[in-house]
Amino acid sequence: MVRLTLEFPENQFYFTTQLTVRITDINAGKHLANDSMVSMISEARARFLYQFGIEEVSDKDTGIIVTDLATTYKREAFARDALVFEVGMMDLNKYGGDIIFRISKAIGGELVALAKSGFVFYDFTTSKVTPMPDDFRLRFPGVNYIHSS
Repeated sequence: MVRLTLEFPENQFYFTTQLTVRITDINAGKHLANDSMVSMISEARARFLYQFGIEEVSDKDTGIIVTDLATTYKREAFARDALVFEVGMMDLNKYGGDIIFRISKAIGGELVALAKSGFVFYDFTTSKVTPMPDDFRLRFPGVNYIHSS
């Protein structure tokens, strides 16, 4: 029974990268382990941010931290499967937003998983959440913005 449903707008994916499932990513069930999927999602996120010139921690000690991660699995992936990670963004707000992922097999295009990772901007000097820098928001003009009261 599905406990979580993730749905993403098609026009919010801005980046694609490919990662290969390593033999060390396989669990006792002989498929991609959950902890390895989380690591692959983290790598895809880092590549996405790098592609857009975004440092995870700036020279001013402000950076992005992950606040949550939701993943739904659609099918298994196995050792040596090449996986395509489509990465995007949605639901930006004053402090952060969601980075979204659609993960498919490179051969055949079968959907393996969907994931959504919440993030906020964080000042490591004061150890507090800080507003999103204007230059970050300007890099993604097509992303929806949620105004909170």
